[in-house]
Amino acid sequence: MTKFNAPHFQCPEAAREYLEALRWGSDRVCPHCGTINESFATKKPGVYRCRVKECRRDFSVTTKSVMESSHIKLNVWLQAFYLMASSKKGFSSHQMHRALGITYKSAWFLTHRIREAMRSGGLLPPMGGSGKVVEADETYIGRLKGQPVRRGGATQGAAGKRLTYRQPH
Repeated sequence: MTKFNAPHFQCPEAAREYLEALRWGSDRVCPHCGTINESFATKKPGVYRCRVKECRRDFSVTTKSVMESSHIKLNVWLQAFYLMASSKKGFSSHQMHRALGITYKSAWFLTHRIREAMRSGGLLPPMGGSGKVVEADETYIGRLKGQPVRRGGATQGAAGKRLTYRQPH
């Protein structure tokens, strides 16, 4: 089936580093109080403690996300995200169970949490900003069978079809 060659799919430590870079970049943010770069690493790998006197709470990259309080390894989470996002017709818990080699109960948990994140937009802020509408439209303009492919004008896409994009009004 799908090969997971990227390092963040291979081991939980690489997955944690990948998620930290995605979520925080170079500025680690406390999810409890929102302070930036005011935390330090604890003895547990991937766990940080906020320095702010009023907070002083522990957190990790999974805090306040769909992965919080889960015993499933982070690399398995990333594989599940990939499988669900790349599937055109959906991905069942049974498929997840077979593809990742985990129990059906764990696969059910993963699929439901990921669907919840997709439904509510819990992983990333809304595209375009909060309360703003983003519209995207694409049109494929084909050609008749046997007609030569014209170059120029629009970008050539798959099978010689021209791709045109327009801004919504």
